[in-house]
Amino acid sequence: MARQVLALEARLRMCSNVRTIGVRPNFTDYSEEEVRWIRDAEKIYYPTAFYADLLDAIGKATFPSYHTYKCVQDKIKQSALFQLAGLPHPRTRVFYGKRQQSKIRQYFSYPCIAKEPRGSAMGRGVYLIGNDADLNAYTQDRHVAYIQQYLPSDRDIRVVVIGNNAVHAYWRIAGAGEFRTNVARGGRISLAPVPEAAIALARRAAQVCGWDDVGMDICCHDGQFTILEANMKYGREGFRAAGIDYFQMMEQLIDDGQI
Repeated sequence: MARQVLALEARLRMCSNVRTIGVRPNFTDYSEEEVRWIRDAEKIYYPTAFYADLLDAIGKATFPSYHTYKCVQDKIKQSALFQLAGLPHPRTRVFYGKRQQSKIRQYFSYPCIAKEPRGSAMGRGVYLIGNDADLNAYTQDRHVAYIQQYLPSDRDIRVVVIGNNAVHAYWRIAGAGEFRTNVARGGRISLAPVPEAAIALARRAAQVCGWDDVGMDICCHDGQFTILEANMKYGREGFRAAGIDYFQMMEQLIDDGQI
């Protein structure tokens, strides 16, 4: 008999072996039965960043890991962690306040990349900065500027790591006239073979960073693979393109005890 696990967030709602009870910021809104389920569960699946902190504090295991949640949609933390771990990553610097931002041109030449440092996804908040006017528009009324080296390429690789395994890898190719490869920005998916070195880098990075559910975006620059960023809220378009049933895959990973 397949084991049934408990989830808060709805990401696994279509999995038959997952009981999803929803996220209630007021814990007292859970019923007595639901509270008992939470307290008795060996692990809570998709607890959200709010409950991941609290569950970690009382020693309750979660999937994704507490460390995964700490870096959700936080490019500043991700870059600092990549740099700390010695993982390949484009040259990146964060500038706080107008005084620091006035020195951006001392560190970066055009073109360069500017991003929303927190909370962006699907290619939103990513800008190609080609001149002073672009830079001024980006920094206007902005306290924190996240600037990154531009690595010209019309494609990158998305490697999805779940548990300890790379469960899927594919190319994302930018649309005409677009520097971003996100499917939401007109990029297309290619299932051409992905170099094993890129997959190995994604696995190693996920392990070093303590992330167990992540889409790693990797590009090849000057013959070397480098990590652009990590996406903990990755889409499932790549799975659909490959004919992979995401929910069936997750059910099996749970049944096998891999997550």
